[in-house]
Amino acid sequence: MEGIRVVLLGPPGAGKGTQAKLLRQKFDACQISTGDLLREAVQEKTPLGEKAAEYIERGALVPDDLMVDLVANRLQESDCLRGFILDGFPRTVAQAQSLDRMLDTLGTGLQAVFSVQVPRETIIERLSGRRTCQGCGAIYHRTFSPSKAGSTCERCNAPLYQREDDREETVQKRLVVYDSQTAPLVDYYRERGILREIDGVGTTEDVRDRMVRALGERGA
Repeated sequence: MEGIRVVLLGPPGAGKGTQAKLLRQKFDACQISTGDLLREAVQEKTPLGEKAAEYIERGALVPDDLMVDLVANRLQESDCLRGFILDGFPRTVAQAQSLDRMLDTLGTGLQAVFSVQVPRETIIERLSGRRTCQGCGAIYHRTFSPSKAGSTCERCNAPLYQREDDREETVQKRLVVYDSQTAPLVDYYRERGILREIDGVGTTEDVRDRMVRALGERGA
């Protein structure tokens, strides 16, 4: 397995998904989002998807072993031979250890783990300003990318609304959960010497370039 091999860590609103797409384009690698993997497996009714659906229908968290198996299967697909960007996995030290064993079996390892650093007030502004179209699902931001039609969607004229996940009090709670769950994971990768802390403020291209430089400068 050759090419870029990285994990993106960062709180909600840090821009991980956007950066994963930019890195995918630059390095011709596969982008692995566990959320997408889970939805696809459930929709396609694969054996793992059917197991995961049982937990989702009960409102329970999908167990680590199922998530690890989903990622393991994806990493063995041919497009991942060009490299991969993991977005949303691992979330815990146990998952990180499973990923290490998985990659060791494949005869490779991570080049770097990017921890995207964004001030809390910036994250709250990014997320709480989001507005979603009730009709077509288009996403706007009241400061950065407002709808030209005001409180309705400029594409389909349906009303805009604020998702529960984007309300400020919900964002605050999500950040507290992220901090408690991810701090040990950051320490785990820092101790292994592959953590790269990246300033996540600026244009999306600026942030991507910081990641690319971090790979080159530190010999990742």
